[in-house]
Order: sequence, then structure tokens, then C-alpha cells
Amino acid sequence: MSTASDIGAPFRGVIPALVTPFKEDGSLGANALGDLTRTMLDAGCTGTVWPGSLGEGQTLSFEERTEGWRAIRAASEGRGNAFATISAASTRDAVRQAQAAADIGMRGCMILPPYVHKGSWREYRAHFEAMLAAAPLPMMLYNNPPAYIVDVSAEQTFELAARHPNLVSVKDSTGDCRKLTALVAGSHGRARPVGALVGLDDCAVEGARMGACGWIAGLANALPKESVRLFTLAQSHAPADVAACDALYRWFLPLLRLDTVPDFVQLIKLVMAETGTGDERVRAPRQAVEGADRARALEVIRHALSTRPRG
Repeated sequence: MSTASDIGAPFRGVIPALVTPFKEDGSLGANALGDLTRTMLDAGCTGTVWPGSLGEGQTLSFEERTEGWRAIRAASEGRGNAFATISAASTRDAVRQAQAAADIGMRGCMILPPYVHKGSWREYRAHFEAMLAAAPLPMMLYNNPPAYIVDVSAEQTFELAARHPNLVSVKDSTGDCRKLTALVAGSHGRARPVGALVGLDDCAVEGARMGACGWIAGLANALPKESVRLFTLAQSHAPADVAACDALYRWFLPLLRLDTVPDFVQLIKLVMAETGTGDERVRAPRQAVEGADRARALEVIRHALSTRPRG
């Protein structure tokens, strides 16, 4: 029987969903990706996962994925967990990615549904099961119905976990607290509990207080120390920690909400440019934010950074 301290392992704590650094010519910046990984781990993050939606994974070739995974794995050696995001339109390509991640030595995988397919649960279940069977790695299911159509229920998750012991956690990006509590409460007493991780930045505190074991974080790319402190405080019930968490959350929330809008990739990279942790380069068809949208974003970002908590 798993204990509360290891449910969801190794997917626990603050795990940034890394952005993808690009060179001036538009190619993958693998060295910069390794540097970003080290920055995250130096700040206390338990690992990193790449390339998800924030990492512009749908624009990357198989060769770019494997090059990036090697860079992240090397940068994480002896310091933290390197996780691979597995996302493909076809089951065959998803299986190939999972097998490559295992061969490279990644610590686990975050598995996505086939993001352009709208079908039945029977088809989605077969897609997930193929990935779960493809590699002997711990895996985290990514549930994000607004982005990927399918909404995997807690009971469907537990069914998969009963059949595949390597399904150990779920990243919940529904924004529905009932989904998260169904995972947390439903895992109690099960032979194969499933850890719940927060997938939306502006639900991090609420998720931690409901029992989430981790946070797949976006703004951590720009502000990793504040992200780790926020989640750590949110997991504590000590009155002083609750008060400190609430104060930090009030400061952080305007930035965290940048993770929840259509231009979240560009906006998080804009925050990184302002904090010196990266630049704004994105891969087309994305383009950097401009005009009034840029002005409003910079006003939010610069006000937050001018009042950034010390310590």
C-alpha cells in the first residue's frame, strides 16, 4: 500500500513545463534548454517536463524532441527528474516517442490524448494503453479537455491504473475543483492510488490545499523560486505558512493568470524576457504579442516585478 508521501512519485513537487528556446534562425536551442533545466532545479524544482503545450510541442519534429530530451536528461543527472511529454496525432507516433524517451533515459512520461482526434472513449483508452505499454516508465496522464477534447474521469483513470501499474499520476487542467477532489479522494484505500497534480497556474494554491501532490507549472520558467515557495507554503497547515502563502499568492496571481489565456506561450516568454531567464522567440504560426495586448501585459508584468517579494 502506498503512503501519502509517495503517491504520484516521481511526479511530485513543482515541475515546470519547460518552454522551448529557439535560436535566431528558428532552430531548437538545445544548449539553452539544458541551461533552463539547471536553473529550474537550482531553484528547488523536483524535475522538468518537455515539450508540452507551453513547449510548442506540436511544432517540433521527432528529431528535435529527442535532441531536447537528451539535453534535459544530461542537465538533470543527479539533480532532478527529466520527464518527456508524449503527444502525437497517431498512436503509432506516440508509441515511438515513448520508446525513444525510455531509450534516452528519461525518468517518466506525461502522456496526452491524440490531440486532433475526436472519438469515443474506447479509442482514447486504446491510445493511452498503447503508450502505457510502450515503455517501462512511470507515466502521468494529462487531462485537459478544453485543449484536447476528451475529458478523462477519475473512474476511467483508476481503471487504467488498475490495468497499468506505471500510470501513477494525472495532471488536471480542467479548472474544475471537483475533478481534482475526485482524484484525491478516490485514491484513498486503492491498491493503486493515483497522484493528482495541478495543471493550471492560477489553481496551484487551491490544488495544494485540496491534496495535490504536485504542480506542473508554467510561470516557474520565469520565477522558479517564487513558484517553489508558493506551492510549499500551500501544502502546509501551519497558520504562519498559510498567511505567508496567501500574501505571496496575492502578489503572484496576476502573473499566474497569464498561463490561462490563448497567448500563454508568448506571454510566459515575455515574462522570461523581463526576468532575464529567456527570450520571446516562438515558432510560427505563433508570433510575439504586439500593440495594446503587449502594453497591457507589460504593465502587469513590470508592476509585479517592481513589487517582487524579497527572500
